[in-house]
Amino acid sequence: MTSQASFTDQDNVFLADFHTMSAFGATGNGGVDRQAASVPDGEQRHWLTGLLETHGFTVTFDHAGNQWGLYEAVPGAPFVVAGSHMDSQPTAGRYDGAYGVLAAAHAAIRLKAAWSEPGSKAPKYNIAVVNWFNEEGSRFKPSMMGSSVYTGKLALETALSTTDAAGISVRDALDALGCRGDFAGPKAAFCAEIHIEQGRSMERDGITIGLVSSNWAANKYEFVVHGEQAHTGSTVIEDRKDALLGASMLVVAARELANRFPGVLHTSVGQLNVYPNSPVVVPSRVSLLLDLRSADETVLAEADTLLHGRIADIEALANISIEQHQSHSWPVTPYQPEGVELAAKVAADLGLSNKEVMTLAGHDSTNMKDLVPTVMLFVPSVDGISHNEHEYTNDEDIVAGLAMLTEVLQRLCAGALAPA
Repeated sequence: MTSQASFTDQDNVFLADFHTMSAFGATGNGGVDRQAASVPDGEQRHWLTGLLETHGFTVTFDHAGNQWGLYEAVPGAPFVVAGSHMDSQPTAGRYDGAYGVLAAAHAAIRLKAAWSEPGSKAPKYNIAVVNWFNEEGSRFKPSMMGSSVYTGKLALETALSTTDAAGISVRDALDALGCRGDFAGPKAAFCAEIHIEQGRSMERDGITIGLVSSNWAANKYEFVVHGEQAHTGSTVIEDRKDALLGASMLVVAARELANRFPGVLHTSVGQLNVYPNSPVVVPSRVSLLLDLRSADETVLAEADTLLHGRIADIEALANISIEQHQSHSWPVTPYQPEGVELAAKVAADLGLSNKEVMTLAGHDSTNMKDLVPTVMLFVPSVDGISHNEHEYTNDEDIVAGLAMLTEVLQRLCAGALAPA
């Protein structure tokens, strides 16, 4: 990673803005809670609007709530899209997603200023800063909602009609904040995103910049376990149809699969909703979200088969029934090699240590790379902590990442990956 160094005035402005941004939805343990279309999410979105407009960008919201900061240096030309997301998990870290949006904003501001210098060469493409809506999927499912709509993977009406646990729709939540517009989004030529790694490998290897070459595949499911309400004291064990017992068996089955493929398969159950969730009632219904992830699609397929092979046994053992819905999935797909190569050249020119990495998590760029050539970059995460209030990346590394992203965007806007 980068060593301690003095920062430029521009870097200090960026760090000050990061501190300001981190106050929206701040939690007592140093993290943030600004789930999609919540009040804190709306506050930081309007703050970002002010920041970009101050520097001459036109800011607008599209049909799905994605926030766009546009600078048109070449009238009629398509845009290089740069950004990430600013929504968070319920108690989350300050860096996940939000760093990538702010870095994109500052990189774009720097490029706009450079293009305005006397004698500077005009770019071939325009620049667009994006704050994607509902990447996390904590309040509304599925995750990566805004970029899925933009890339045509999710119907707009399906997204807008989605409701949270309180029955509030995406449409109503966005409208309450004034964050849904009638813009379709700019025409993209290329895309770039920078993000914290959310893992340990870069910190362990002393690497400042991760060049993301591919993503892990993932299968995500919603299981609904159906049982029957009963009294926890008086109902004999043999008569019980305990939905929570069945759900617990699914949780254990998922972990056993990870143990069967150590280091190759990641599994988890991140959410359980128990009904009626009363101290003296055997639960009659439990819904849970379960996911399987691997860089090896053969392993993923085998694990998926093994998981589904357990369902009948669990139903018999717990005397319940299990209903399955697939939330969403994605395969192993590479980022364009020419984008990885461009990023490697930039890192070398800037003297930043780097290596190729895969992303285990989903990002909006995993949608965008299926639409346009996309560059995905990582900076290190201290101890690999993420989706946690103690998530942290050193200032030296986020500043280095900003320099890296700025130069990547400059070359993309200049046509470095344009067809010959």
